[in-house]
Amino acid sequence: MEFNPKVSIVIPVYNGANFLREAIDSALAQTYQNIEIIVVNDGSTDGGQTENIAKSYGERIRYYYKENGGVASALNFGIREMRGEYFSWLSHDDVYYPQKVEAQVDYLKKINKDVILYSDYDLIDRESQYIRSEKIKDIDPRDFRYALIVGNPIHGCTTLVPRSCFEVVGTFDNRLKTVQDYDLWFRMAKKYDFMHLPQSLIKSRVHPEQGTAVLGSIHVKECNNYFAACLNELYEDMKTNGETLASFNMKIAINLKKRHFDNAAEHALRLSEKSRRENSKNIDIKYFLVRSYYEMYSWKIFFKNVSKKMKNTLKKKNVR
Repeated sequence: MEFNPKVSIVIPVYNGANFLREAIDSALAQTYQNIEIIVVNDGSTDGGQTENIAKSYGERIRYYYKENGGVASALNFGIREMRGEYFSWLSHDDVYYPQKVEAQVDYLKKINKDVILYSDYDLIDRESQYIRSEKIKDIDPRDFRYALIVGNPIHGCTTLVPRSCFEVVGTFDNRLKTVQDYDLWFRMAKKYDFMHLPQSLIKSRVHPEQGTAVLGSIHVKECNNYFAACLNELYEDMKTNGETLASFNMKIAINLKKRHFDNAAEHALRLSEKSRRENSKNIDIKYFLVRSYYEMYSWKIFFKNVSKKMKNTLKKKNVR
């Protein structure tokens, strides 16, 4: 029997009249035919502009309006309403290349098992002009949860997710505003393989109105909490290898410190020390080397901040 699954493209949107039409057009232009397009208006307050654009497509899309609840709630609404066997997320300000869905379905035909697919992507500006390509490194599925903590290995809109995964793992956490995607990927990666397609399948738009840019302080807080929760889970999973776990958490602490997630870095440090106490019979030279680097880097940041404050104070005095 030919593998021809229905793919549901879900487009959540809030006050997105500036980019929505381009996103919908790219979904309609897919070379893979067995698709449905679901647009979820998350309580837009732009005088009906977003709604008018969506409704102008008539029966070519399925349009829904709901009270504002954030991106996660809009995506979950779309997941509940989807009739397809696979979920494909498209942000209202991003654009699919025509072969996005077809390339991924073709890959699924070859492997014949439930996996989450993701790909490379291109960056564009608010005028849709090309900026650069983002090439993702191949990651062993067994290491994917670690990769989600130390970097940004996946763009949510490049994914293709079997509907069955949501039935097993659950959907996006409505309480989260900026890390709802990585939270879900971390939960899914415990049970399913994430497979990388080394080709650019979407255009991701960079502009000042993006959620993570607007919700800066919330993003930092959510990231710190998310990383801490992930580290706790990995700690329990890796307990049988105490010496490795101590060095493992120290490396993550350094990574998070460099990315300015200080609370999460301190949490990783505490877990590292906990592992050392629980497995103190052997001397782990690697651990002490990594710990020394962490301390030196922390002092470096401290003196850099002090120097910056002193320079700002001198500038203010000179102005007076």
